[in-house]
Amino acid sequence: MSQETEGILDRRRLRRKLGLWRGLAIVVGVLAVGALALIGSGAKQLVKQDHIARITVEGLITDDRKQVQLLKAVAKANHIKGVILFVNSPGGTTTGGEALYRGLRDIAAKKPIVAQFGTVAASAAYIAGLGTDHIVARGNSITGSVGVIMQWPEFTGLLDKIGVKMNTVKSGRLKAEPSPFKPIDEENRKILDEMIAESQQWFLGLVTDRRKVDTASIPGLQQGRVYSGREALRHKLVDEIGGEDEARKYLVEKRKVPKNLKVIDWKPKQGLDWPFSNSTANYLLRALAGWLGAGTLQGLPQTSLDGMLSIWHPAKK
Repeated sequence: MSQETEGILDRRRLRRKLGLWRGLAIVVGVLAVGALALIGSGAKQLVKQDHIARITVEGLITDDRKQVQLLKAVAKANHIKGVILFVNSPGGTTTGGEALYRGLRDIAAKKPIVAQFGTVAASAAYIAGLGTDHIVARGNSITGSVGVIMQWPEFTGLLDKIGVKMNTVKSGRLKAEPSPFKPIDEENRKILDEMIAESQQWFLGLVTDRRKVDTASIPGLQQGRVYSGREALRHKLVDEIGGEDEARKYLVEKRKVPKNLKVIDWKPKQGLDWPFSNSTANYLLRALAGWLGAGTLQGLPQTSLDGMLSIWHPAKK
């Protein structure tokens, strides 16, 4: 037998071994998924026992469809006897705050719900708090920032310096305004001012309705200032100083939720209904993809914010 023939046979044997190992990897992966599904099924049965649900709102708030679906599921779940909403967010889009508020009010129509503010619960995050029946804040929580903002860059000075001109053909003078490629004119500024003012009145109306306060009588509120938790309590923007213990105490003593119920986290689905974190699932899937020679999985797309914002951040000098 020639060396060339032996080389071909060796390569064939190597391919068969590689195919065998890949097949075994697939079988192991399928068995692992099946086992995890069984564990998840057991976890779901545990969650169906009476309990208090904890929903967490963190980071930038957007009109998140999965978050809305979660709120609907919590509202429908008869085994959830009360809800704690943990909020730690500077806010986000105004529509995101509006969607959260509506979902939380739907929950409140069926079961008691209390908010617990963490480090910051401002702007759209404060709107989320308004959707609950009772607000507990830390003494140093940053809250308030009742207001709406729209920002855009303007590149006209830069473009002039580098000799670039932007040409535009559009169906009407108000289309695609404001534009970063031209200074805003008085007509378009007036339109934006009216839109911002209308959304601000909506936000102030929520505060008036839910907190039973005169917003004009609270120093700086209509101008968008922030407050510590203690200041917010003095102005009746929150109900109590404390943390989750105080939130649970409210549910038990004021809303008659059974004292011995466990608190269980409810989170939006992340594609795979497995009883472990999304990061763990991604790690395992990346490993499996590597075994199968499929390369790595792409990460989640970065979040972008469009539209009117209700968000707080410290000023930079």
